[in-house]
Amino acid sequence: MSANGEEEVVPLFETKGAKGNAAYKVFSLTIFLGIVSIWVYRLICIPRTGRYAWIGMFIAELMFGMYWIFTQSARWNVVFRHPFKHRLSSRYEDKLPAVDIFVCTADPILEPPSMVISTVLSVMSYNYPPEKLSVYLSDDGGSELTFYALLEASNFSKYWIPFCKKFKVEPRSPRAYFAQNIDMNHPEFAHEISNIKKLYEDMKSRIDSAVEKGCISKEIKDQHRGFAEWNSKVTKKDHQSIVQILIDGWNPDAVDIEGNKLPTLVYLSREKRPGWAHNFKAGSMNALTRVSSEISNAPIILNLDCDMYANDPDTIRDALCFFMDEKKGHQISYVQYPQRYSNITKNDIYSNVAFVTHKIELAGIDGFGGTLYCGTGCFHRRESLCGSKYSKDHRFELHNVKSNTKDKTVQELEEACKPLANCDYENDTQWGKEYKRWSEGMFQIFFSEYCPFIYGHGKINLGAQMGYCVYLLWAPVSLPTLYYVVLPALGLLHSVPLFPEVSSLWFLPFAYVFAATTIYSLIEDLICGDTLKGWWNFQRMWAIRRMTSFLFAFIDTIIWKLGLSQTSFSVTAKVVDDDVLKRYQQEIMEFGTSSIMFTIIATIAVLNLFSFGWGFKNVVFGTTTRELEKFIPQMTISGLLVLLNLPVYQAFFRNDKGRLPSSVVFKSIVIASIACLMPIY
Repeated sequence: MSANGEEEVVPLFETKGAKGNAAYKVFSLTIFLGIVSIWVYRLICIPRTGRYAWIGMFIAELMFGMYWIFTQSARWNVVFRHPFKHRLSSRYEDKLPAVDIFVCTADPILEPPSMVISTVLSVMSYNYPPEKLSVYLSDDGGSELTFYALLEASNFSKYWIPFCKKFKVEPRSPRAYFAQNIDMNHPEFAHEISNIKKLYEDMKSRIDSAVEKGCISKEIKDQHRGFAEWNSKVTKKDHQSIVQILIDGWNPDAVDIEGNKLPTLVYLSREKRPGWAHNFKAGSMNALTRVSSEISNAPIILNLDCDMYANDPDTIRDALCFFMDEKKGHQISYVQYPQRYSNITKNDIYSNVAFVTHKIELAGIDGFGGTLYCGTGCFHRRESLCGSKYSKDHRFELHNVKSNTKDKTVQELEEACKPLANCDYENDTQWGKEYKRWSEGMFQIFFSEYCPFIYGHGKINLGAQMGYCVYLLWAPVSLPTLYYVVLPALGLLHSVPLFPEVSSLWFLPFAYVFAATTIYSLIEDLICGDTLKGWWNFQRMWAIRRMTSFLFAFIDTIIWKLGLSQTSFSVTAKVVDDDVLKRYQQEIMEFGTSSIMFTIIATIAVLNLFSFGWGFKNVVFGTTTRELEKFIPQMTISGLLVLLNLPVYQAFFRNDKGRLPSSVVFKSIVIASIACLMPIY
């Protein structure tokens, strides 16, 4: 009971601060003092020889230090949220809101339809009332192959959904489920899984066969009126809006093999016309939001990439614990789930998992009331996407939202939705203004009106503003990184010291900051579940990304700001050939092409190998102890970079197709050799 005699409502979720927050704050303050000491040293000890290189080192360390300050917002107040879905069920089982799920795909070759429909089937199988579930597949490729795959999935779902719920299988993506080792000790289960697996493999075979042929047979086309939308004039970049409701959840005949209701299933391909900007995934999300408001109009929306299947059947209920909490639910606009990967090697050679980002940094920014939207795996309030402004006094009843499907036939709904997906719909409207920033790079957002320090001023905590900037400033951090991997090496080659002598007191802040941050990074990564080698791989990939992709992002953004180019978007291939997969499983890095990115990586590797070799030669052949003390820091940097680049050196001499091409090796040696001749001022 509360103080005024009213019964207190038990919250649907709780928030707990991470252990060790106070200790970390003390630790970070010592790092900050070390960084300030480095800045002071650079300003008061400017040498005559290598003066400009020294000033460059100061600017690089100033940028590193400022960026480090931003990163502390992601660790200063780490909190963890714990939902109580049993409380949700006991209080709101009869009032659960409808949920719309958006799955996005763009190319049937790079994103195989058999993979896409496994994601669709995984969300259709959620432990949630099917009459309150609607799944939309947005196909930006406008491909009849993808439509055919979804049609096959709509039939297979009649068997798959009851199978999942009967035996409580996980994960509920058939592709992921059948790829794992399955315990088949129970006789009934063994019989049913054998049947369902055969149905799945037959379906997958039909889909893959159609994709391989590149067309759909007339016999199949005659099975559904939706194929009439495709003709010889339809192309990926030039076609009309296509909306097909494959399962009408309001139809009493839309049931599985056990007579249970099925979720609504909709195919959407928005209109594409030459000369019309479509804003990539952002435009797709806009069209999905409009079309779904006409069909199901659920107050909660989940968006997923086509290769991100649902790995927990109770995810929706967990998310609703936050939205429907009586005290704080109205303050929450969206709930972001971290991404998980099931096909990563033990030591994650390309550092894709991002253990620390998902387990520490997202929770740290959340501690300041700011949550990152990662582009997939996110539950949104529809009203927040449609322009509603937050108000402390606003209480929105999620279960009171009504859909439009009861008043119209399937054909009427499809026709009503098509104009909402047309490419000219957003002209002279507010549609696209909010979502357009999704199609821009993170550094472009920092330069735009949506910069956290501008758009977030007075709206969100300063810590949250800084937390967002940790990611928005990835691109400019490439500049000091590039400087740091090049200039110390050149200084070592030309006998120009750029750090204090080891015997000097000024060396202590350099040593402390480097050692403390490195050890903390290692411990943090291990605690989050990574391996020692995985952490080392992360250091390598983080350096490579800063020297290449982040650098290109910085250059592209500057060109974009000058009005010399437009934002572009590339679909990532979700399939690899057997040889590439084999090398990946053996944790062998893949190169294989004459990319400028690989040229940069190889050049810096060769330059630091030259530098370290030259420094080592001086140590062996008579450099005095006093001279040696001047160059130990630069020797250390070059030595560490040589160790990080061991896979690059190995790629010089490999014989497989993933090796560095001879042209890249030749160019890198030539460029590094020329760089060695550059004087240091």
